[in-house]
Amino acid sequence: MPDLAAESVDIVSRIDAVPKVLDVVCRVTGMGFAAVARVTESRWIACGVLDKINFGLVPGGELAIETTICNEIRDHRELVIVENVAEDPKFRAHHTPLQYGFQSYISAPILLSDGSFFGTLCAIDPAPNKIDTPAIVEMFRLFAELIGFHVDARRQMEQDRHANELREQFIAVLGHDLRNPLASIDAGTRMLARTDLSDKSKTVVELMRASVVRMSGLIDNVLDFARGRLGGGLAVEQAERVPLRPVLEHVVAELSIANPGRPIETDFSDCLVRCDEGRMGQLVSNLVANALTHGNDDSPIRVRTAEVGREFIVSVTNSGKPIPQAVQRDLFKPFVRATVEHGREGLGLGLYIASEIVKAHGGTIDVTSNEAETCFTCRIPLR
Repeated sequence: MPDLAAESVDIVSRIDAVPKVLDVVCRVTGMGFAAVARVTESRWIACGVLDKINFGLVPGGELAIETTICNEIRDHRELVIVENVAEDPKFRAHHTPLQYGFQSYISAPILLSDGSFFGTLCAIDPAPNKIDTPAIVEMFRLFAELIGFHVDARRQMEQDRHANELREQFIAVLGHDLRNPLASIDAGTRMLARTDLSDKSKTVVELMRASVVRMSGLIDNVLDFARGRLGGGLAVEQAERVPLRPVLEHVVAELSIANPGRPIETDFSDCLVRCDEGRMGQLVSNLVANALTHGNDDSPIRVRTAEVGREFIVSVTNSGKPIPQAVQRDLFKPFVRATVEHGREGLGLGLYIASEIVKAHGGTIDVTSNEAETCFTCRIPLR
C-alpha cells in the first residue's frame, strides 16, 4: 500500500499551479508561509510549501494533527481567518498559535468532487496582517477549489493509468492462457495427420483440426472484444492504399478448406483501399463464418467487393431463414445471435467485431434479410 505522505506530495507536486498559487497567496496577504496540506483524522502532511519565515516545514513534513487548526476545519469545513491572534477573543488562548508562534492565519478547506475532504490551503505569519477582506477571502476559496479540481484530475489520471495496466495484463494473460493449450492440440493433430491412420482415425483428426480452427477464431473474437471494451475501441493500422483481393482470396480459401462441401462464390474487384488489410481480412472472415453458420448447407455463399463512387463495398450473402426484424436492431451488439440452433450457438461476437472493424475505418455496416436471402453490406470510405 503506498505511503500516504509520499502519495499526497506526489499528487500536489504534479500540479503546476500550486507554486504560483502559494506565491500569490504570500504576495497578496503579506504572509511569510503558505502551504497545501493533506489533512486526515490522524495526519497533517505538508504537500506544497512556500516558506519565507524559516518555519521549517518542507514537502513531506508533518505536524501533529491535534496541534493544528486544520484538524478543526476538517470537521466543520469552513474557512478560518485570524488577523491578530493577540486581539482575537477566540484564538488568543488557542493552543495552535501559542505553540507555533503566529499572529495571523488563514486556511480554506480543499474539497474533492465527491465531497470528500482532502486538506487545506493555509498561510501563517508571526506578525498581524490585514487579511479579512472580501477579495482575499474569495481568492482563498477560489484557489482551494482550483487545487481540489487538479487533485481530482491527477487522481483520475492515476486511476486510469492503473486501469490501463490491468487491462493490458488481463488481455495478455487471456491470450496466453487460451492460446497455449490450443497450440498444443494443433501441434498434436498435425503430428497425427502425418502418421498412418485408419479412415475412422483420420476423420477424428480432421474434426479435431476443424475444432482448432474454430477455437482460434473464437479466441480472436474474445480478445478483440476485450481490447475494444476494456481498451476504448478496436485499434486499426491504416496503411497506404493496398490491394485487398489477395488477402480476401486467402481468407475464403482457408474457410473453404475448413468447410468442405460448402460452396463459396467470390467476385473480388482489384480496388486499392487505404485500410488495415489484416482487419479487413478478419471482417470478411467473420461475415463468411456467420453465413456458414446460419446459411443453408446446399446453397452457395456469395462474397463480393466493388468500388462504388467514393466507397469500397463488401457484401456477403447467404440463403436461409430470415433474421427477425426485432433481432436485426441488436444484431451488431455483443453476444447477440440471429438464431440459436444446436451445434451453432457460438459466442455472438463475430458480427460485433465486424461492425467494430468497419466503424474503426469510418464506415458503416447494415443487413437486409428476407425469405430469399440475407445480405450483410459494409461501406468503407475511399480516402
